[in-house]
Amino acid sequence: MSRNDDAIASLREALRLSPENVPLRQHLAESLMAMGRPDDAEAEFRAALTLSPDNVKLKIGLATAFEQQGKNSHAMALAENLIKEPSAGGRAHVLYARLLFRAGDVERAVRQYKRGVDLDPDVADLDLASRLGISTSKPSDEDDDNATDRDVVNGKVRASWDEPPARSDADVERPKMNFGDVGGLEDLKDEIRMKIIHPIEHPELYKAYGKSVGGGIMMYGPPGCGKTYLARATAGQIKAGFLAIGISDVLDMWIGNSERNLHALFEQARRNKPCVLFFDEVDALAASRADMRTSGGRHLINQFLAEMDGMQSDNDGLLILAATNAPWHVDPAFRRPGRFDRILFVPPPDAPARAAILRAMLRNKPVDNVDHDHVAKKTNGFSGADLKAVVDQTIELKLREAMRVGAPKPITTKDLASAAGGIKPSTREWFATARNYALYSNQGGVYDDILKYLKQ
Repeated sequence: MSRNDDAIASLREALRLSPENVPLRQHLAESLMAMGRPDDAEAEFRAALTLSPDNVKLKIGLATAFEQQGKNSHAMALAENLIKEPSAGGRAHVLYARLLFRAGDVERAVRQYKRGVDLDPDVADLDLASRLGISTSKPSDEDDDNATDRDVVNGKVRASWDEPPARSDADVERPKMNFGDVGGLEDLKDEIRMKIIHPIEHPELYKAYGKSVGGGIMMYGPPGCGKTYLARATAGQIKAGFLAIGISDVLDMWIGNSERNLHALFEQARRNKPCVLFFDEVDALAASRADMRTSGGRHLINQFLAEMDGMQSDNDGLLILAATNAPWHVDPAFRRPGRFDRILFVPPPDAPARAAILRAMLRNKPVDNVDHDHVAKKTNGFSGADLKAVVDQTIELKLREAMRVGAPKPITTKDLASAAGGIKPSTREWFATARNYALYSNQGGVYDDILKYLKQ
């Protein structure tokens, strides 16, 4: 056991003796965050907030834990309230700026970042400032004077009009995993095989019918259900390159740079064909133009559509996958044939898939004849991330027991079932929202799969 694990174990033992000690629980949560375990930290921040619900530092910690897990909507809702708290200080504003940037609202992100640093210079985030185009050095008076006649965009002085550095082809992954490493989702795998894998493996058949090799699939569903994992496995299945694109790889606050970044990424994928180009949180890059207040986002969407259509380049052999938790926010133009013409629902894993996931997670760990199917029945509605939480919590309990008795004890079915009983499926909140869209905004039956799943 590492020194960090010893420290965490000691803190947990102290909390066992003093469960209502808020500063101690906060210290444990912050230690878990420092170790890169935001999911465990979230649980501790939540527990502390039940004891001290008005504690602003705990709220900021919880919002940061959400943000580091990619629970952007949770973090955003909390951060929006935090910046209204006078005692929140600069840290809340910088966190809010990071979330706004991730959501594509660069202008507001700049304002919030500057506000946060003005309140507390110690919370400055140089990487975020660089992405926002904010200079981290104080300009001279001469620079300020010259700025009025120089490069100004949307009322802000631009530091440089130089081209952004291009991503290296070394960033293109060659995943080793394949569909055999993905538990369940057989219907989804079949759809991907037909749309993406078979055209690569049997090009002569598709050529005979005049069908190009390539196209797009958009996967949607609750977070933590394996959309990114499945995309990477798709590339591994056909031994193709894999280029994962996040929001920060594309968005830039300066007019025209976001479109240029997007074009460069498509060009990189074309140079490495066959290549899977994967867009995570695609709703942030392809949001409905009807909801936009400025033209900048519309220009990016038009560029995105043009790249997918291959208007100036050959997309044959370019396979485009996208994932989103909010497909209802994606511009309808992306659903036309030749773009994301397959919209596939990725549900939480069913019982056999949950059992397979648990087997994979428990591989090479000390177990005692675990009945994976029994535990799977106890975890209905759990996502893959929820199952990981079950295993992690079980391991922590076994470590505590091992320290008490001086020897490691194997994980049992009872241990896993007990841990599962204390965890609520994180997918429920998503389905509550998705159900409303499926019932009242289901043009063309695109969300019928959600209703079908809820009736099970």
